[in-house]
Amino acid sequence: QVQLVESGGGLVQPGGSLTLSCAADTSISRFLTMGWYRQAPGSQRETVAVINHVGDISYAASVKGRFTISRDNAKNTIYLQMNGLRPEDTATYYCNGWSSSETSWGQGTQVTVSS
Repeated sequence: QVQLVESGGGLVQPGGSLTLSCAADTSISRFLTMGWYRQAPGSQRETVAVINHVGDISYAASVKGRFTISRDNAKNTIYLQMNGLRPEDTATYYCNGWSSSETSWGQGTQVTVSS
């Protein structure tokens, strides 16, 4: 199974920015889609942003215009640039890679937005 390792989480004030990274230990071109998901305490995991192998992107309505997902196939890494962070963005953020034959999840990175 592919290992995905997230990094870049932390504590940030409302209105601040963070960039999350998700590095794979093998080529990410094996995945049809890669994405970021988040889960707050007591809530279900939700989709934040997804990018497919040809670069099509979708965002959750709650983050559209504030977050940007990107991928660097040469570095086997995807990113999530998060601007204008709000307290309701506080959650554990997970990276996912999916294809018809496999799916992989990272261990998660905590993002806390608080003053």
